[in-house]
Amino acid sequence: MKTKEIVLAAILLASGLVLHSVTPPVFGGVKPDFLLATMVIAILSQPKLRNTLLIGTVAGILAALTTGFPGGQIPNIIDKLASALLTLVLIKATVKIHSMVVLGLISGVITIFSGLIFLGSALLIVGLPAPLSVLFAVVVLPTAVANIVVGGVLFKLYQTLVKPSFERKLSSLTS
Repeated sequence: MKTKEIVLAAILLASGLVLHSVTPPVFGGVKPDFLLATMVIAILSQPKLRNTLLIGTVAGILAALTTGFPGGQIPNIIDKLASALLTLVLIKATVKIHSMVVLGLISGVITIFSGLIFLGSALLIVGLPAPLSVLFAVVVLPTAVANIVVGGVLFKLYQTLVKPSFERKLSSLTS
């Protein structure tokens, strides 16, 4: 990764970490994970497998450090890595139609996927404080809806701040 890419990813993940840190636990020690929305934008800014793995690992470690879920450290790392890889696939699949709406929807899909991976791995590793279906309905789905909005807004902000280099990167992906 180039220095500029590292700094941009760090700023995006730090922003997500702040949102993740200040969000109170909703149910059973689980809290919404807005770090995902910033991870999606960080991967969009540098859609290469190597960068995606690094961003996913860092996002997982940051989420693990701030989790309110007992024993949620390992499930956070697992879900962020898996979610980062799916994000890369979705970004590459939609490269010609990136818009505020598309990136918002990708954030929502990634949030649902991440929530399922997190809850599933937590169930296997440490157990869940409540039924999986309840945690999914009470935490994952509302967070997905919020991340659709947050992801879209962050994408619009990202486009405004980094528009010239974003357009060059987008054109290089389509050629």
